[in-house]
Amino acid sequence: MNKKTIIRVKDVMKTEFDMVDGLATVREALAEMKAFHTKTLIINKRHDNDEYGIVVIPDIAREVLAKDRSPDRVSVYEIMTKPAVTVDPNMDIRYASRLFARFGLSRTPVVDCGKVVGIVSYSDMVLKGLMKFF
Repeated sequence: MNKKTIIRVKDVMKTEFDMVDGLATVREALAEMKAFHTKTLIINKRHDNDEYGIVVIPDIAREVLAKDRSPDRVSVYEIMTKPAVTVDPNMDIRYASRLFARFGLSRTPVVDCGKVVGIVSYSDMVLKGLMKFF
């Protein structure tokens, strides 16, 4: 890699994402995921001193499907990861990739000045980011 070339999270992140309330049911969350063609939902803060949460498809598979729980009776807050590990849009994707590896992440919210501005995934970093090096 060229040491002078820095590709930032904001260069590869997706800016379209869906945010839901933690009280939504898993069925409602799945409907949102299907409508937005996404595998990730950001769970909105309930107040200013709260933190964002995140739900990904494997969370639903592990906590609802595998445990034979009804998606109508499980709320998103019961299965979400909170606080979500977030990255800054100006972070170098090499550091973001290291963060993903350290915490076992596949995707995470991008937060700027306390607001979610996008989502970034390993796929985004590799397919969009690495291609800029070659």
